[in-house]
Order: sequence, then C-alpha cells, then structure tokens
Amino acid sequence: VDLKYCINLDKLFCERHYAENFKPRCSACDELIFSGQYTKALGKDWHCHHFCCWHCDANLTGNRYVLTGKGTTAPHTHSSSTSTTPTNNHQPLPSSRNIFSLTDDHPCCLSCFEQNFTHVCINCEKVIGLDSKDMSYKDNHWHEGCFVCGKCRITLVDSPFAAKESRIFCGPCYDAEFAARCDACGETFKIGHRKMEYKTRKWHDRCFKCVSCSAEVGSHSFIIPNEKDVYCLPCFEDKFATKCNKCKKIMTTGGVTFKNEAWHRECFVCCNCNTTLTGQKFASRNDKPYCADCFGELFAKRCTACCKPITGAGGTRFISFEGRHWHSHCFICALCKVSMAGKGFITDGEDIICPDCAKEKLMGGTGAVPAPSSA
Repeated sequence: VDLKYCINLDKLFCERHYAENFKPRCSACDELIFSGQYTKALGKDWHCHHFCCWHCDANLTGNRYVLTGKGTTAPHTHSSSTSTTPTNNHQPLPSSRNIFSLTDDHPCCLSCFEQNFTHVCINCEKVIGLDSKDMSYKDNHWHEGCFVCGKCRITLVDSPFAAKESRIFCGPCYDAEFAARCDACGETFKIGHRKMEYKTRKWHDRCFKCVSCSAEVGSHSFIIPNEKDVYCLPCFEDKFATKCNKCKKIMTTGGVTFKNEAWHRECFVCCNCNTTLTGQKFASRNDKPYCADCFGELFAKRCTACCKPITGAGGTRFISFEGRHWHSHCFICALCKVSMAGKGFITDGEDIICPDCAKEKLMGGTGAVPAPSSA
C-alpha cells in the first residue's frame, strides 16, 4: 500500500524483486541493466558500453569481432545484437581484461586481431586479413590467391600439390623438377606405382629385372655384384658362383681347392680308383689327382730287385744306376746279401756284388779285379 509495485502473470512484486527476477544482469559489472538497450553476446547480457575489445577496450556493440583464446584455431567473426528494456541506466566502463579469465575466448576488434593474431603470406609477405581465406600447410600460410604452383603459377586451391622446402608445386611440375626417376627407364614414379629401392637406387616394379634373363625380380632374392646390374639368384649363381671342377654344380658349402680349381669334397677322388682324396695324401699327373697307391702303380719307377714301385712315401730313399733303380733296402750284394747303400759295388752282368765278393769270385778265375763303382 502506498508503494510502487509491478505485476507479472497476476503476481505482485515490489520494484526491487521484480528487477532481480526479470531484468538482465551485465556480465561485466554484475549490475542489473535498466537501460532501454543492452548487448547480447557470447550467451551473456552486457551494458552496451561494457562489451569491449579485450586488447584496446574499443566498444564492440553493433560491430564485428573475433574470439581469441587458447582454444581458437581459426578466426571467426561475430556480431553483437542489442535488446531493449524499459528504463535507462549508465554504469562506469570496467576494463575488459578484468572480465574474462585466461581460459575464456576473448572478444577482439578486427583491428587488434589483424595486428596480433593473423598470419603473413609466405608468398607476398603481406598480412592475411579476416576477409581473405588463409591457406596453410604445415607452418606456412598463403592468401588464397597466392596459393599457386611455384613454377607454372596455376592455382592449387582444392587441388593436389607437393611441397619442396617452403615452395609448393602442382603434380606435373613437381615431377619434372624433383621427383625420383627410375634407374632403368629414367621415367618418374607416378602416384600408385610400386617402387623398388636398393641403397640409393630406385626402379619401377616392372623395370626391376634380371639383366641376364630379363625376368621381373619382384620380391624374389636378387644380387647386384657390381652396384650396377641386377641379377636374379639363379642367374647370378650360374654366372658368378664357384662351381665344382668335376660335376660343374655350384659350391654351396666348403670344398677342396686343387690347381686353383674348386671341388666338392665328395667329388675330389682319385681319377683311377675313385677313392676319396679328402684328408689323404695324393699326387697329380697331367693336372689329375691320384691316390698314392694308384700313382705309384701307374707312374712310379720300379725297383730292379723287387719290381715294386718306388714311391718315396715316408721318406723312403732309392738308388739309381745306369737306368736301373732300387729301394735303398733292396740294393744289396747278390752273393752275400749285405746292403750296398752308400758303399762301393761292382756290377756282374745284371747283378750287383760287393767288392769282397767280387774279389773272391775273380780269384777263382783269371784277370784283374775291376774297380768298384758307386751309386
């Protein structure tokens, strides 16, 4: 009674409670807004003169602005809207830097945004403003009109491109300038083509062939012996691998070397009796290996006394005289059987006799005793 009051939905309110329940509250100064106009932005209500740029405090009501903050990855402009309320009220202007926390997105006028947050085009070195599309790749940025091939200048917007350092190129120009080329045909590698690489060399899958049989190597084993020619494993082994001198097959494990030729152990046998010679004493004749027994039977000199071959095995000494040969132990006097090795002797026809036997034999006849000989 006798006080001003307000009615809402048939309910009575004093002016204070009516305002607290139905008037907007400024997010900047936390006071109720009684003015005829106020700003709605960022999901909040503001006195028109309290919605300001975070950097320069310029009034943003009715103007375009940008939200900046930790979560901003690309600029988007916004416009504030105004609403009306029945009364007017003016509040002092708070500082915008005291309104938002550090984790909020902050409103920024276009001028401050371009000074503090926009990128510089790597091509023309001018600022990329809000009204220009910012094209970016890694840490580089371009105006939409500057995003062109570094050689032919064709636009690369919405097109595939390749980068070399800080420059961008269309596919054909990049291939012509920088793309790797096949070591065989010299052509570039197109997208989707399989590429074979070995050390610093590269081939198309279809060009990676054996130089000998021309078969595509693909994922099979290969060898490049001279850092130039590619061989499949069978062709390499056929051309370069060590082969057994007898069977002509490839040596895959350790063998025997004889006369600078390689042999499988099982192939290195006496060429007369086929006895394996690995780990055995042997001799050669006309570059052919023989076991000691066969070599003696076939090629060794034979003892005049026992007719057995004189092989010299075990350091056995032998004696030669006038085209005849004896084992040292077979060189004995034909009469008394005493060894004549290293002693003087006398020939009596085919026999060898010692000087004493020769003297006794000759004393029974006539004539002088011949002088003894030595082997």
